[in-house]
Amino acid sequence: MTAARPDASTTRALAWLYAAENQRPLLGALCAIEDEVGASLRPGLDHQVAHLRLEWWRTECARTAAGAPSHPLTRAVVAALAGRDPAALAGLVGLVDAAAWDLAAATFETRRELTGYCERWAQAMIVPLAGLAAPEVGHAAALALGAALREGELLSRLAPDARAGRLRLPLDELASSAMDPARLGEPPWPPALAALLRARYAGLRAELALAVAALPRAAQPALRPLLIWAGLASAAARRAERRLPQALLGSDDHTLLDGWRAWRAARQAGWGRFEL
Repeated sequence: MTAARPDASTTRALAWLYAAENQRPLLGALCAIEDEVGASLRPGLDHQVAHLRLEWWRTECARTAAGAPSHPLTRAVVAALAGRDPAALAGLVGLVDAAAWDLAAATFETRRELTGYCERWAQAMIVPLAGLAAPEVGHAAALALGAALREGELLSRLAPDARAGRLRLPLDELASSAMDPARLGEPPWPPALAALLRARYAGLRAELALAVAALPRAAQPALRPLLIWAGLASAAARRAERRLPQALLGSDDHTLLDGWRAWRAARQAGWGRFEL
């Protein structure tokens, strides 16, 4: 199994397209591992088999951080980071942690728990890529960007995930709006829930803008794939806000304009002038 360009219909594919040659193997391998781990959530898969798959990947992540990967994809990750301490990949297990949380259909009691979940994903997917692209970017800055990117993805699948038993809003925020969590899976959403989501989409765009602003402008050309990802996430949040009280349709996730948005973001990043 080899890491290749992510599925052409995804934001990840556009990020990969504009990534530097030395970044593509790492991004491709991380996306492929994410898909392999995520396959444990496939509908109809026996629950025990899903847990066994996740435990194997948890062990493989530990082997990878110890510099002894056994899977072709984790070997590709280590090869892409040749010369670097493999212990920096200790966060790769965050993909397994997030999948295990989703398999259990666990809920987020507070925003702190939701942020922790998103940061676990960011440790696996975004921090290694940022470290390869621009070592001068601090861990905290990469983590903040990655957490915002992940929450954007969660919010874009709010209704179907809720129908699968995965609530992507903290329970205390739903309670403050006197909302039944079951309504998340039943758009059009009532006014109180639509107002809560409108505020969250606006907050997410602000967090993305702050995370991008915290990155050194001189590093923007090297960080082009992540800035493209951020630009597309911000645009998706704006589309989702405009559709309220309806949910995003599948066709809304990646409009025909996204290719142009990615090209424009790549040019702006190349000049060190990208901002949200």
